[in-house]
Amino acid sequence: MIHRIIEWSVRNRITVLILAAVLFGWGWHAVKTNPVDAIPDLSENQVIVFTEWMGRGPSS
Repeated sequence: MIHRIIEWSVRNRITVLILAAVLFGWGWHAVKTNPVDAIPDLSENQVIVFTEWMGRGPSS
């Protein structure tokens, strides 16, 4: 299988180079247009759960 891919790539050098250039351009475009958050939010996630506890006061 790998031998066939290498053999095909050697026979079709121009196609492989064009494909590589297109993929490189697509990657360059993705890097330039992808929004980057300069300061990521690293704070701890918190969830507040309200529930009843019979016999306990609101301040405990």
